[in-house]
Amino acid sequence: MELLQLRVSRKAVLAEDIAVLELARADGAPLPATEAGAHVELHLPGGLVRPYSLCHDPARPGRWRLGVLREPAGRGGSAAVHDALQEGDVVTASLPRNLFPLVPAPRSLLLAGGIGITPLLAMAWQLHATGADFALHACARTAARAAFRGEIASAPWSARAHWHLDDGPAGQRLDLAAVLGQADPGTHVYVCGPAGFIDAVLQAGRAAGYAEEQLHREYFGAAPPAADAASDAFEVQVGRGGPVVPVAAGQTVVQALAACGIELMTSCEQGVCGTCLTGLLDGRPEHRDQYLTDEERAAGDRFLPCCSRGAAGTRLVLDL
Repeated sequence: MELLQLRVSRKAVLAEDIAVLELARADGAPLPATEAGAHVELHLPGGLVRPYSLCHDPARPGRWRLGVLREPAGRGGSAAVHDALQEGDVVTASLPRNLFPLVPAPRSLLLAGGIGITPLLAMAWQLHATGADFALHACARTAARAAFRGEIASAPWSARAHWHLDDGPAGQRLDLAAVLGQADPGTHVYVCGPAGFIDAVLQAGRAAGYAEEQLHREYFGAAPPAADAASDAFEVQVGRGGPVVPVAAGQTVVQALAACGIELMTSCEQGVCGTCLTGLLDGRPEHRDQYLTDEERAAGDRFLPCCSRGAAGTRLVLDL
């Protein structure tokens, strides 16, 4: 995988517990063009690799921009960004990947929960540039935690943006039924934010009659595991006729394979980003990711080995 050396050209506190980074090529060369919805994977101090959405205007690619929320209960990535990275530091990053692309449509509805504003901000800029019809609805707990509020207020498309703050007037709260309205085949819905927020939007969208192909989502973190989600031991086989590797209870497939010298590329390690997506030749998987759609899960031909497992007593044959 091609990697870039990027310099932190600017770091600032954007809102409460939210830092913004601007990144430029360390060698001064132009950065690759990006599309709205794309993300990059930062290689952070401490050996961590984490995906972050690009939130700059795609039409102005001179510097990439990221917004990162400090997660006190996280796994160290956001703390590394907030506490270890400084202006002038050089970090390694992947080329952009887009797992959350815009679909050409007569109308787009963008719904952001908290730091989920980042990919949707880039989408708003791109939709404005193309003259498309859209509306942005951004939710935050308080005005102090409303990222990019100043930029949105001064944007040429500000009339299309609506803020919904938990501590604001009651009439300002997000009314999903009113925002989504009755489904129209020409409208696509994009949602990003905490898992509970995304699930609420998807549920409301389905209730309003939106088809699954009209509902697009990107999770920033894995949903909490179900209370009855036991982790039984099982086996994986590397290809047909390849070595059989035991996966212990509490161990991921990625960890089990690594212990045998088989390394898989990972990033979020939560089943959110899709980096470790692996083909499945045989076996019954127990999907625990937030990446695959229901239709992709039903196909049973791939899974996310960073978090998903095999059903108790089964053997998964991996297409490796």
